[in-house]
Amino acid sequence: MKILLASQSPRRKELLSSLGFEFEVVKIDCEEILPENIKIGEAAAYLSELKANAFQNLQEGQTLLTADTVVANENQFLGKPKDKIEAKKMLQSLSGKTHQVYTGITIKTLDKTITETDVADVEFDEISEEEIDFYIKNYKPFDKAGSYGIQEWLGMSKIKKINGSFYTIMGLPTHLVYKILKEL
Repeated sequence: MKILLASQSPRRKELLSSLGFEFEVVKIDCEEILPENIKIGEAAAYLSELKANAFQNLQEGQTLLTADTVVANENQFLGKPKDKIEAKKMLQSLSGKTHQVYTGITIKTLDKTITETDVADVEFDEISEEEIDFYIKNYKPFDKAGSYGIQEWLGMSKIKKINGSFYTIMGLPTHLVYKILKEL
C-alpha cells in the first residue's frame, strides 16, 4: 500500500512519519468552503472529505490521507488568522477559557472512503496582551487554526488542561490514523 498524504503541514508530515509509515506528499487544489449552517462538530470531517474527493489521480494500491482541523470557541469557528490583528483577537478570546479542537481525517482507496473526527477540549490560562504580542511576533501563527500551535511556546506556557489527544490538537489524530491504516 502506497500512502499519499495530501497536506503541506510540517506537523502532519512529522506525525505520520513518527507513526512509522512511509508516504509521498501530494498537493490538492480545493476551495475549502463550508456550507452555511454546518454544525461545528461536522466541519472538520466535511473539509477533510472535500479535499479527498477533489483528488482525481488515485490509483490501484494507493491510499490517500487528508485532514482538516477546526477550532471552535463558544460555538464560533476560529480559522487561520489573516493578520496580526485577527490573531490577537482570537488569542484574546481563548484566554482563560476552554475551547474545542476538531480534526477530521479521510482515508480513501479506490473502493473505500473512511472519514472520522476526533475532538479535544483545551483549557487556557489567562494570556496577557504582552504574552500575545510576544507569541505572534516570534511564532507567526498565521497558518494555524485558532492562531496557535500547541507544540509551541503558547501551548507550553499557557495550556492548563487537555481533555483528548494532544495529536488531534496538533492536527492529526494519530490513534485513528494508525488504527484505520492497519485495518486496510
